[in-house]
Amino acid sequence: MERNELLNMIKEEQAKNGSVSEGAMADMAQILQLPIGDVYGVTTFYSFLSTKPMGRHVIRICKSVPCFLQDGAMVAAAIEKELGISPGETTSGGRFSFELTNCIGACDQAPAMLVDDEVYGDLTPEKIGEILNSFD
Repeated sequence: MERNELLNMIKEEQAKNGSVSEGAMADMAQILQLPIGDVYGVTTFYSFLSTKPMGRHVIRICKSVPCFLQDGAMVAAAIEKELGISPGETTSGGRFSFELTNCIGACDQAPAMLVDDEVYGDLTPEKIGEILNSFD
């Protein structure tokens, strides 16, 4: 295997186990004959990858300027109120993880959020409650 396979290996591990553990990073480093620091650096560089276990559903709130200017803070506050967790946390039952991230590519729908792989835009506190209640 070659070094250019690293990101694919990391993404596969994330999809399979919900995060990329230290053990998995060590295995990848050994397979690709890379320093473990290189594997860790790639894993932690991308905001959509995680070294800690995540909830069944991951909520990502866009913190970029267009969403901020369109009351993105309201979205984060509504999620905190609805779920009782802050950014960087996971609900006690493991249903949701809540993350702040850079642009999710939905500036035209600001304020926006991503739940798993689905974009929700033009959000209001009421819409947020309805959206979150639709997940198991």
